[in-house]
Amino acid sequence: MGQGGGRALPTREQLRVWRGYIETAEILRTRLAGRLQGESSLSSGDYQVLLALSEAEQRTLRSSALAVQIGWERSRLSHHLGRMEKRELIRRVSCPDDIHGVDVIMTDSGAEAFRASTVPHLRAIREVFVDALTAEQLAHVEELTVALRRHLDLPD
Repeated sequence: MGQGGGRALPTREQLRVWRGYIETAEILRTRLAGRLQGESSLSSGDYQVLLALSEAEQRTLRSSALAVQIGWERSRLSHHLGRMEKRELIRRVSCPDDIHGVDVIMTDSGAEAFRASTVPHLRAIREVFVDALTAEQLAHVEELTVALRRHLDLPD
């Protein structure tokens, strides 16, 4: 699939491409997170959690399923949920059918914060990412993303 499969280490050129990709992706994440925080008072982590809950049935997910869905370790999620709970964006309740399970529920306040942040966040994505690329370049980004996700055994 990839080029240079017989090499033990990446070439100088391959490392240059890698660094450019990683550094640019990090700058994109940082700028989008800064805009989100400045325009809505939600962190990117808050937004990830609220997005997952907004798509869930009854705005509720088991904490273990939420961790898997957003790709976080359980301990990181637990600490983050504690901060979100203090701000009344979510509630955590024990699962009636599992003594060790915890359901995470988006509150009305969390739903309102998520709704209020969505349009500015989507506008920022357009301005920072989409507007920088032609339709053809955007299609190439999608192809690259699919190839990387397949190589990493991640769902498309």
